Amino acid sequence: MCLLQPSYATDWLPTCKRESGVIAIDSLLTLSQSSTMKVESQTLDGWLSTPLGRRCLVEEQRLVKDALERVFGEQFLQVGLWGRQNTFLRYARTQRATFADWRPDSGAQLLCDPHALAITTDSVDVVLLPHTLELAPSPHALLREIDRVVRADGQVLILGFKSSGLWGLRHLLAADGYPPGHKRLIFEARLRDWLQLLSFEIDNRRRYCHTLPLEKVQRFGSFPKEEWAGRWLPLLSGGVFISAQKRVHPMTLVRPRWRSSRLKVVGGLAEPTTRSSNHCEY
Repeated sequence: MCLLQPSYATDWLPTCKRESGVIAIDSLLTLSQSSTMKVESQTLDGWLSTPLGRRCLVEEQRLVKDALERVFGEQFLQVGLWGRQNTFLRYARTQRATFADWRPDSGAQLLCDPHALAITTDSVDVVLLPHTLELAPSPHALLREIDRVVRADGQVLILGFKSSGLWGLRHLLAADGYPPGHKRLIFEARLRDWLQLLSFEIDNRRRYCHTLPLEKVQRFGSFPKEEWAGRWLPLLSGGVFISAQKRVHPMTLVRPRWRSSRLKVVGGLAEPTTRSSNHCEY
């Protein structure tokens, strides 16, 4: 069941039916999936409360805030919980901001299947995916849905962890993935290919969280400053931020080129017609 808080305006959503004070839309969530998602959410919350997790979240807030300062319009959509519900929503400058998720315990305004978003086509100005592609059951299917709901010249903002370097190595060695609960990390080159296939043009790419993937870094000293580490220690980056804009190329009608009859020329002179004319002899 896909649920929406009754206080939210629903003019951009498809036709729904009300059940017990909420707007309900059919979905594919099961009870077993819900319990698994709850455990993963608690694991992620625990990691985000560590010094490393807090630093990562602060850097992500800064990147998203800077990107949204130049984005206006009607609708901002965040798909997937990362941090708290208002961690990124408060930076939106659109008329409306909505938080959607597929996990029942996320506290989302819109609870729906990530592969079939209950959102009208071409109705969203900017979509934020904070590590959503790493946690969603099918990241490529989710990107196709994002392509469907984003308007022409709309934007998608993506936060993700690097699959290479020390962070990628820590992920491979961890039994439950790293950060905890991440079963999958997406190669940056593959993500760029997916975006290009969907006609998204990448206009900004930033790497952040330049530090060792260790929660208890105080044993080895304090975290290096992000500005200094980003310049002198680029290989230690743990996350990547991508901003892409949807490009829609209008179709140009090609009119048929009619062949015009041209005068045949033989030896530089006009070729005589085949019609015979009667000449009068005197």
